[in-house]
Amino acid sequence: MVGALLVIWIIFSITTGGTFLSARNLSLLMRQMAVTGILASGMVLVIVAGQIDLSVGAMTGFLGALSALLFVNHGWPLGLSFAAAILAGALLGHIQGHLVTWFNLPPFIVTLGGMLIFQGSLLGMTGGVAVSPTPDYLAVGQAFLPKVLGWGLTVLLDLFLLWRAWGEKKLARLKWIGLAALATAFTAILSAYEGIPLPVLILLVITAVLAVIARQTPFGRHLYAIGGNREAAFYSGINISQRLVWVFTLMGALAGVAGVVLTARVGAATSDGGHMMELDAIAAAVIGGTSLMGGRGSVWGALLGALVMASLDNGMGLMNTEAFWQPILKGTILILAVTADMMGRRKN
Repeated sequence: MVGALLVIWIIFSITTGGTFLSARNLSLLMRQMAVTGILASGMVLVIVAGQIDLSVGAMTGFLGALSALLFVNHGWPLGLSFAAAILAGALLGHIQGHLVTWFNLPPFIVTLGGMLIFQGSLLGMTGGVAVSPTPDYLAVGQAFLPKVLGWGLTVLLDLFLLWRAWGEKKLARLKWIGLAALATAFTAILSAYEGIPLPVLILLVITAVLAVIARQTPFGRHLYAIGGNREAAFYSGINISQRLVWVFTLMGALAGVAGVVLTARVGAATSDGGHMMELDAIAAAVIGGTSLMGGRGSVWGALLGALVMASLDNGMGLMNTEAFWQPILKGTILILAVTADMMGRRKN
């Protein structure tokens, strides 16, 4: 996928006369991928456990509108309106998780029903009228970190990565040093424009936390075990129902974060907020190497998949490509990714 992403960037750079790789456009590209990246990073854990959540797009729009309405129309403090969206998302995800486990309902049906419910609730709540929050709310999706702060965080990250490289074998050491160089280049490019966008920082923090949860905690390892072999996980003493309920709860909370970032980025809560974002999140996770069969996937891979999706949208937009080509190309890439996954499983 790294090679594919580089090819995509080179092609778009040539066809747009270098505009695609300008600091301004790359900053815009990073902000475009933030919401999809947040949803995709959580979707990895859901799919890894052998589940699916089709409601996250509609839930994102609903929770973003809920937060904006509480802040604008009901005078709630800014932080409390953000917290309300996240907690409401966690509660809705918790309910969906219980429906899946208690009644042994297919997650496809439960979350499809949830998608329809949230779409109708969003339309009823907004009345088809856009709600525009004040600039302090919009800063979550549109503000930039001060360049000094951005560089300070990058230096701390580089020191941590170089510390991890210390004492490692040669190949592992090169990996950590390469990541430090990549972080420095990332900050340098974004600082050439306005600095690191705040939604990108939120995305990176969430992705890092979820990556640790996925690989370094019993909860994350249990999800991989459940998706890899549910019967073996059961006989190993894993509480499968509890783990599934909590992964849906986590996904709902992430939809709340994504809803706030989406509303702040576009500048208003609208009746079609989050439309089709669940498919973008699933596609990003799969393109990033997550197997729809469960048991295999990477949170950082989903971030890469989200970057591929955003790059296609951004590049074709700069080329003034007709709109119908975008879903065709993304659909083709998704099919190729799933085909590669199935061929790899068959070979194994």
